[in-house]
Amino acid sequence: MKERRAHPPRAGSDRSGSAFALSLALAIMVLGTLLVALLQWSGGQVDRIARERDQATAKTVVAQSVEQMSHGLEVGASSRALLGQLSSGEPDLEWLDVFAERWFTDYAGLAETYLLSPEGTPLYAIEGNARVAARSYIGIEQYAAPLAEQMRGATIRNRTQNDGSSTRTPVVADLRFLRGRPAILSVKPVLAGRASDGERVGAVPMVVGVAYLDGPFFERLAQHYGLADMRYQSGPRTGPGEASAPLRDRSRQVMGYLVWRAFTPGQQVVSALGPVSMLLVVLVASVVFFLANRLTRRTHDLAVSRSEAHYQALHDPLTGLANRMMFEAWLDEALERCEQGPEGTGHLALLCIDLDRFKLINDTLGHPAGDELIRQVAARLRAEVRDYDMVARMAGDEFAIAICEPEDRAAVEGICARIVEQLARPFDLFGARAYIGGSIGVALAPDDSRERTELTRRVDIALTTAKAEGRGRYLFFTPAMDADIRAREELVQALRHAVYEDPAQLHVHYQPMYCARTGAILAVEALLRWEHPERGFIGPGTFIPQAEESGLIEALGNFVLRRALEDARAWPEVRVSVNISPSQMRCTDFVARVRDLLEETGVAPQRLELEMTETALMASSRDVRRTIAALRELEVACALDDFGTGYSSLSHIRDMAVDRIKVDKSFVAAISTPQGAGLVEAIVSVARVHGMAVTAEGVETPMQLAFLRDLGCHELQGFLLSHPVCATRLSALLAESRAGQGPALQWAGSGGWAI
Repeated sequence: MKERRAHPPRAGSDRSGSAFALSLALAIMVLGTLLVALLQWSGGQVDRIARERDQATAKTVVAQSVEQMSHGLEVGASSRALLGQLSSGEPDLEWLDVFAERWFTDYAGLAETYLLSPEGTPLYAIEGNARVAARSYIGIEQYAAPLAEQMRGATIRNRTQNDGSSTRTPVVADLRFLRGRPAILSVKPVLAGRASDGERVGAVPMVVGVAYLDGPFFERLAQHYGLADMRYQSGPRTGPGEASAPLRDRSRQVMGYLVWRAFTPGQQVVSALGPVSMLLVVLVASVVFFLANRLTRRTHDLAVSRSEAHYQALHDPLTGLANRMMFEAWLDEALERCEQGPEGTGHLALLCIDLDRFKLINDTLGHPAGDELIRQVAARLRAEVRDYDMVARMAGDEFAIAICEPEDRAAVEGICARIVEQLARPFDLFGARAYIGGSIGVALAPDDSRERTELTRRVDIALTTAKAEGRGRYLFFTPAMDADIRAREELVQALRHAVYEDPAQLHVHYQPMYCARTGAILAVEALLRWEHPERGFIGPGTFIPQAEESGLIEALGNFVLRRALEDARAWPEVRVSVNISPSQMRCTDFVARVRDLLEETGVAPQRLELEMTETALMASSRDVRRTIAALRELEVACALDDFGTGYSSLSHIRDMAVDRIKVDKSFVAAISTPQGAGLVEAIVSVARVHGMAVTAEGVETPMQLAFLRDLGCHELQGFLLSHPVCATRLSALLAESRAGQGPALQWAGSGGWAI
């Protein structure tokens, strides 16, 4: 496929780019100026709100000060002792010093306090914490006397306190200009005990309090409310950065103004950000102009980069081949043309190629060697097809080839054969020679399908079949392959249903293992049988491989283990042997599950033997070794099944320390030949050296039985002695064995087995 190149920029692009840059820079400066103006206006609004808040705060604080002083006067004026002192005519001045300083000066916060007799004569005066002459009352009498007279005409209101009853009357307070200073003037009658609601105060002693609005008062406002540099002045005029609030008496007459330094957060923000904002606007405009001025020169580079990104999105970076996305899009177009073409034309062959033993290259030579191998494979694949055929790398070691309009099937077969041959040739990877191989699945369009998804599915089926049949070959898709895949999937679904929803389909049969010396049944091997409601009995060789591939083998193994232990409770004299899958051995909680089942069923651990194949034993030797060690701690025996058919070595057997070796029936069947007999004899000798018991499987003839018994095998198992039977039939066989009668053969005492 030809790549589309990016067009070069036009000749006038530099001048147009400069004009665009200048216009963009001017627009940014105008916008920045507007933003600064908006910032300044916002700052003014924030300052206005702050000023209104401060004015409301100042008014509220003055009102609270009046209320606080009134409350302090009420507490002090409610004292019975104070009423007694003022009514006696000759009060104890020292006592009054202590009382007035505590309640009126300290608690109520009064600067001056005057105690009047019922007739209005001053009896006592204190300024701050010092007693002064009572006649100093004359300085405020003209303001206090009207308030005292107003208080004598006030009405008494009672209120119940926590500690009893007290009499409450309103406190008369007002703002006055006293001794040349603004002040709060309050008058409170001295009452104690309960008076009747609605009574007039009448002629009683009075407390007159004065609190000046000056330095300490202003300092408190600045400390608690942020009204800094507050002062009193007669006029409303304020200086720069100042705010004011009027002081009004009870008649709403303005007595003066409180003035303070205004809190201007908006102006502070504008002062801090304004110059920075303007500088930033100029800087941004300059940068934009500079960048936009270079836009024309970058246009060509951007076009090239865009073309490169488009290429990278559709190609494999390692090989340069098309990737999956590009291949699928190309295949869709090719299949559309194939569908629209006249009958007999527009054919297409889809090849899916999977490398054999690629992981081994990565593991042994490293990933750089694996990458180099992929590149060389891609080059060999490209060399075997035409220029207009499509070659793609679909995944790590998976490739696909679409051959457009091949001459005939033979031409496709020729390409596949050459590819298989090329992949079988050695590869030079940084001085090391590597051999891999490849498997190919082939599907044809429109014969196999005209739709990409279905065609891809069918070529995958052909590839899977090629790999299953030995790799290093190519196979064309056939309907029989699809039917086989569907049949296997149906089998897996039926098995899943049996395991999780209808376990009654699953049966456990038992094949006895006889003592080679006495002929008694020493053990039984649990074997799973599946009785499908429609297909009847399905052999283990059919469904066990599917169970391993689909992940159901662990559930099946657990089912057999539980059923075998439950049935074993009826046969206390025999050992029960259960086959274990590799996935069960790798399960971290397998040993705990075995322990729980033994405790649940009450079967002694010594009566359970777990059989595992060489494949399971060697695939993950460290994990298996740990599992076997834990099982031996439970006193559960372990047997090596089908010995000799896998890839175990003597060192592995020694390290695993299994308890028993089971000679595979293929070796037992070959003892009629000298080579087979010698091999079985060697296996038995190996077991003796390592202190392992030996069980021979597949005993089907009297000659085999006699040979194995004479060779020293401990136990014998096979159709000659007994087929696998159900639990009920096994109980009968055990009864016959105890009676000295075998199911098919009889033990002749010292003479051995007799037919």
